[in-house]
Amino acid sequence: MTTNGLITLELHDGWAKLLLNRPERKNSLTGPLADDLVEALSALVDNDDIRVIVLGGAGGSFCSGLDLAEFRAEDPPAWVAEFPEKWARVHELLFALPQVLITAVERYSINGGSALALAGDLCIVGENTFLEVSEAKMGMAAPRNMFWLNLRHPESVVARITLLCDRIPGPELFRLGIATEVVADDAVMKRAAELATALAEFPPGGLAAIKSSIRSSS
Repeated sequence: MTTNGLITLELHDGWAKLLLNRPERKNSLTGPLADDLVEALSALVDNDDIRVIVLGGAGGSFCSGLDLAEFRAEDPPAWVAEFPEKWARVHELLFALPQVLITAVERYSINGGSALALAGDLCIVGENTFLEVSEAKMGMAAPRNMFWLNLRHPESVVARITLLCDRIPGPELFRLGIATEVVADDAVMKRAAELATALAEFPPGGLAAIKSSIRSSS
């Protein structure tokens, strides 16, 4: 296992596990974490030995969104002004991944965290996991969430997720087609790893070709 600052990256046979690693802050997002994600994703996007990536959070939770303590500080870090560009680059790389991306969403994914969850080609959630896109409550747009939702889902689902601003539990995420599978809360990461292992055993090339075809049609 290699550690890349605020993320951890484990390479397995044909697949990789990438974890946000700020459990003491509920894996909330900062500029340095975005930088580390960019570094890790940049390395993975060109790694032909990796066919599947599992994206999750350390400490049994996914991501609580932006670290508001940092963004709202009286003297905010210098990276705050640069964060929109850093965050855009993360999502550009997620979109460019030839690998199948499985998001393992434990406990919660909120706003910026939801954008990461929605980036998954496949999404595993717990029974008590919830996803919340509540930027509208703050008078903000939700460009990254909107991008992934519009890419994959009908307008009715996009409206349901982004306009009501409520917490949507695992079974409802499955019903809406956001989640691929709902499992017991303590089995999310295990199931994501099982699925990644199974897909990584497929013959080389097929997964990337199909994903490219899906992208082209959408």
